[in-house]
Amino acid sequence: MTVLVTGAAGFIGSHVARALLARGERVVGLDNLSDYYDVALKEARLETLDDPGFTFHRADLADRDALDAVLAAASEIDRIVHLAAQAGVRYSLINPAAYVQTNLVGHCNVLEAARHRDGLRHLVYASSSSVYGGNTKLPFAVEDRVDRPISLYAATKKADELLSFAYSHMYGIPATGLRFFTVYGPWGRPDMSAYIFTRKILAGEPIPVFNHGDMARDFTYIDDIVAGVLAALDRVPEPDPESGAPHRVYNLGNHRSERLMDFIATIEDALGVKAEIDLQPMQPGDVQSTYADIDASRHDLGFEPKTTIAEGIPKFVAWYRQYHTQNR
Repeated sequence: MTVLVTGAAGFIGSHVARALLARGERVVGLDNLSDYYDVALKEARLETLDDPGFTFHRADLADRDALDAVLAAASEIDRIVHLAAQAGVRYSLINPAAYVQTNLVGHCNVLEAARHRDGLRHLVYASSSSVYGGNTKLPFAVEDRVDRPISLYAATKKADELLSFAYSHMYGIPATGLRFFTVYGPWGRPDMSAYIFTRKILAGEPIPVFNHGDMARDFTYIDDIVAGVLAALDRVPEPDPESGAPHRVYNLGNHRSERLMDFIATIEDALGVKAEIDLQPMQPGDVQSTYADIDASRHDLGFEPKTTIAEGIPKFVAWYRQYHTQNR
């Protein structure tokens, strides 16, 4: 049958779509190609999905009629991987309406579509490690309290989990939420640290380092994330013994919390260029450390991340150099 991938022109979405095609699936991709960052990068990702099994629709999830039209034209869709979202913690301070429209209205539209989709086998959707907010217990476990978000972005992702649970409970929709931890790699987003640092170092510009460098992140390579998404898609959750809802939430992270300064040093080594560091205070909505507890993901999904930053960063840098040489 066929998988609908929302956010198919995005970083994770394009990689997931490519992996699904590689294993013989048919994929319907949907993306609104927003100008949050360079649309040319999104279009270039779509060019890598040149496959007879791939169909693309430019549509906005917040437009229910447009989403329904896509689904009506693809009656064979039996699974949904919902990755479309307005990303970015700091941008949510500038344009909160974008988060409400895409992450709340758009997510509800996907849930409504799933509710009315006969034969839908599974809905997998993206959450975020941001839902852990200011939690100080490390590593972050899915059982931890997550009702204290410290950014609008985090609040919308937690709301998505609650809405998905409610729909799963009321309508029996098998649904799995995935909390991604700081994903990086080839075709990555220009607003994320690996991309920002690489661009600025090569340009001879100072790189902003927040909280005066006292930060740590569970940096997770894209191939490991894709393996986790596909493993989750293939494992349809059974009704929970307590709630009755066929709904699960998992962490997908590298299970390593890397010091930000070590991450920067790894980029420097891969580039062969030293960075000029601009130490800055902590930014609103940011957290000091993230670290994924992946025990449940390992047990249920067989998820086992393999890529260290020492292996992953050189791959990202090689892609970055090639892409920007070809697209000057």
